[in-house]
Amino acid sequence: MPGHDKKASMPDKSNRQNPGERIAKVMARAGLASRREAEAWIAAGRVAVNDAVINSPALNVTASDRIAIDGQPLPRRERTRLFRYHKPRGLVTTHSDPEGRPTIFAALPKDLPRLISVGRLDINTEGLLLLTNDGGLARVLELPATAWLRRYRVRAKGRVMQPALDNLRAGITVAGVHYGPIEATLDREQGANVWLTIGIREGKNREVRKVLETLDLQVNRLIRVAFGPFELGDLDDGEVKEIESQALGTELGEKIVAEAGADFDAPLIDHDARAVPSRHSGARPQDREPGIQRHDSPPPLDSGAPLRGSRNDKKKQPRRDRTGGPRPKYPRQK
Repeated sequence: MPGHDKKASMPDKSNRQNPGERIAKVMARAGLASRREAEAWIAAGRVAVNDAVINSPALNVTASDRIAIDGQPLPRRERTRLFRYHKPRGLVTTHSDPEGRPTIFAALPKDLPRLISVGRLDINTEGLLLLTNDGGLARVLELPATAWLRRYRVRAKGRVMQPALDNLRAGITVAGVHYGPIEATLDREQGANVWLTIGIREGKNREVRKVLETLDLQVNRLIRVAFGPFELGDLDDGEVKEIESQALGTELGEKIVAEAGADFDAPLIDHDARAVPSRHSGARPQDREPGIQRHDSPPPLDSGAPLRGSRNDKKKQPRRDRTGGPRPKYPRQK
């Protein structure tokens, strides 16, 4: 790295008494990268603390430490923000896909800050996905201990009776993987399909699909309609809307806010004014053309209005199910 020719020492024992925070966590909260990406940048020698290049994330830093990425000072922390996004089918929840499939982040409006997803939805699952600029918040909301209820509307081919669904409340083991209690309600039958409402708290990989296969049900549509206190509501496919900061702290609760270290008092950042390293770990700030997107100034926080480029700009039409029938109503979480 230009301008840095010494390595930082990494004392293990003394670091345990350091009152600061792990450097990858601080970088994630600045909105530059996820903690995993920050650790990769550190391993690649892109990060310096107090003018010394570091090569391990096992370092605590405080507000008095000078942090730089590729020679550029770490931007000041941005206000914690959370967005509701209606993920369409056919998009993968990643920044880049080795198979070249379209991603949610390429489809998002360009006037957003750098965002990461709270968990994932697979390519064939649609509905509510939470996005945030705060890596610490994303991590806490993903933790099994947080145990927020994820609620889905499910269309599946086959027949099932409510007593069989009630048995899922005791949990079930499928192919050696144990799934915790599952709330399942039979809503209605539609031709060869049934519509169900499913509530889970773990969100393991393809959990709903795998569990329903044990009941001879083949899921052909899966829509997440709620994640904890946040609901999909009337968001159109591809639409994204910010949750007002005043309501956000209340909805998250004091415990989650404290564990995540969320900051609702920090300023908004003008993303055109700061040099942000590329999302691709090998790129540098000066390599802007291939790797870095420019953002317009963010819309006023707490406006409650959909962001520019959202589907809400178009005249709304009655939404219909792909089978040709009326689109099912999303039940509100109780």
